[in-house]
Parts: sequence; structure tokens; C-alpha cells
Amino acid sequence: MSPRKIVVLGTGGTLAGSAASAEDNLGYRAGQIGIAELLARIPGLQGLPLETEQVAQIDSKDMTFEIWRALSLRCAHWLARADVAGVVIGHGTDTLEETAFFLQSVLAPTKPVVLTCAMRPATALVPDGPQNLVDAVAVAATEGACGVVAVCAGTIHGALDVAKQHPYRLDAFTSGDAGPLGYVEERSVRLVRPWPVGAPVPGALEKMQLAVRWPRVEIVMSHAGASGRAVDAIVALGVEGLVVAATGNGTLHRDVEAALLRARDAGVRIVRASRCAQGRVQPTAHDTLPHAGGLSPVKARIALLLELLP
Repeated sequence: MSPRKIVVLGTGGTLAGSAASAEDNLGYRAGQIGIAELLARIPGLQGLPLETEQVAQIDSKDMTFEIWRALSLRCAHWLARADVAGVVIGHGTDTLEETAFFLQSVLAPTKPVVLTCAMRPATALVPDGPQNLVDAVAVAATEGACGVVAVCAGTIHGALDVAKQHPYRLDAFTSGDAGPLGYVEERSVRLVRPWPVGAPVPGALEKMQLAVRWPRVEIVMSHAGASGRAVDAIVALGVEGLVVAATGNGTLHRDVEAALLRARDAGVRIVRASRCAQGRVQPTAHDTLPHAGGLSPVKARIALLLELLP
């Protein structure tokens, strides 16, 4: 029996970026090189059972709902095939944590879906993308691997915990106080925590296929000197949900809280998340608005968006 293949989906990002000079790691254009060409340049991937598909070609700061929809459906298509062991996704770093959480929420796959990336463009003197792709393929081919994970700089992060922590260095991602799932060492996976498991949000994949529009959910921030004007303005524009990036244990400036309560009474769904990079919001007897537990503001927004899908 021939080995099961790994499907590599391209979406662009710095991984596929190009600059005029090999010494320029910042002045590049993301999403310039196709995923098939990128893989063809990596000697360590030659001869492996790989199949490529270009789903998008963007800078991930410009990620859209429509690309998320297409990506989730292509993942579902490939994962359903018996001859596919797992899926690798080449992705930009800016919104990787959001895409990872989205895919885990709608798919919760029993096979691995591995997002990987780069902090330097493909044209850099020493690009980091090729090693990240080799590591991601190794994770996707690992027996027993499952769920959506991110692989960067030899570290495996779960979709629930992964977050970009640095704007420039190669090990840009963290799993916070939960810690990474494991490490890739010379194409061998050393797991220190279990693979992500769980059930998908009920009906999310089916609802996405039928949705003619996505619920509008925005993020606001509570901070020193804040007022409720931004909340009032966003509500006036028409939103179904608001996530507030709150201070500390989900605490809110009194003027922001008053505006959020007005929004709630007008029918807008409100969720509090913490601005803190680690830990989770703990409930108190004085809470007036629901909280997102350990989800960051951007992930809480995705969770609320999926809840509000018609």
C-alpha cells in the first residue's frame, strides 16, 4: 500500500513573500510565490507524497470571511479522503492564530491540520519558511496526530492557545501559560501535551455554506480615560455582537460598561475578554456581562461570530 499523502494548501503570507534584496526582511510583498513552487525549492520535501492546492494568495492581515469559508471547505474535502493523512496550510503570521482557532471550531478534525508560516520572505538570505514547511509536513504525517495546530520555529502550538507574541523574531508565537503541545526535532515529534480534541461548533460548517452574509462582530477596548462613545458609534452602525478587550480580570471602565449595557439592552450580544496575554477571566458575583474565559479578544470574536451565524 502506498503511503497516505499530505495535502499542502497555500494562502500566501510572508512564507510566499518576495523582496528586491536578499538583505531586506521587512520591505517585501507577501503572497507572491505559489505553494507548489515553494515546495519544489525545498530538497527535504522531494519524493514525499505531497499534493498542493492554492486556496488564496494574500497578506494574512487582509484575511477575509470568504477565504475562511473556502479554506474550511477545502480542508473538510481533503480530510474526508482515506488516502490523505493530514493537511498543511501555508499562512501569514498576522492572523494565523485566528484562522487556527476558526478551523478548530468548525472542523475539530480527527486528522491533523497544521498551519505554518514564516517571519522572513522566501527571498531572504536565510529564510525560515522552508524549515517550517518541513516541520509542518512531519507533524501532519505523525501517527495519531489530530486537531488544528500551528508549527513555527520547531514548536507545536494548539489552536486554542497559540498567539503571535513578537512582530519580528523567528520564534514569534507562544502558547501562553498553557505551554506548547510539543516540538519538532529532526522531523520527529516530541509531544509534551495531548493533541487538541473536541467537537466542532454544531452546524457551523453547514451554516457557512448557506450564509449569504456573516454576522458583524466588532472589538472595542477598555482603557484609562475611555468613554462609551466608540461603543455607541459602532452600535449605531449596526452590529450583532461586540467583544470588549477588558482590563485585568475582565474589568471595564465605568463609561465603557454603561455603553455596553445600553448595547446589550438594544439586542447586541456582548462578551468580555481580557487584554492580558496569559490566564483567563474568572467569574465574580459582580459581573454584569458574560466573559470569554481563556479566549483572547480576537478568538472570542470568532466564537461569538459562529454563535450568531443564522
